[in-house]
Amino acid sequence: MKARVKWIEGTAMLAESGSGHAVVMDGPPELGGRNIGVRPMELLLMGLGGCTQFDVLLILRKARQPVSDCEVELTAERAATDPKVFTRIHVHFIVTGHGLDPRRVERAITLSAEKYCSASIMLGAMAAISHDFEIREAAAPLASIETRG
Repeated sequence: MKARVKWIEGTAMLAESGSGHAVVMDGPPELGGRNIGVRPMELLLMGLGGCTQFDVLLILRKARQPVSDCEVELTAERAATDPKVFTRIHVHFIVTGHGLDPRRVERAITLSAEKYCSASIMLGAMAAISHDFEIREAAAPLASIETRG
């Protein structure tokens, strides 16, 4: 895996992944930034969310759970002094589907956190990471109405 980060100006940077995708990062105005992109630490937190969501959806798909939507909300606390590492991270899953089995959802989250999500395991070496979830029942599809003419 490779990545490249190119300085643009001020505190703005263009990060490019080895797979050819790019994202702009920037610092806050009080540090010379123009606020045109995410902060690098925000990107790290978003990466954790994407990594664990990917795992959970894959595990639930293999378990034949009818997931129609999934959101991951992350909140993090950082140390007050340098290096301002994450000290606590909470990961909240909102999983929507028809008749989802809460035990399977919980198991998928645990497997991601403890075995598959590289970002979670790496960040967990420094920060206390907690998880919870809620299941939302998907709206029933509208019945088709046949009209006769």
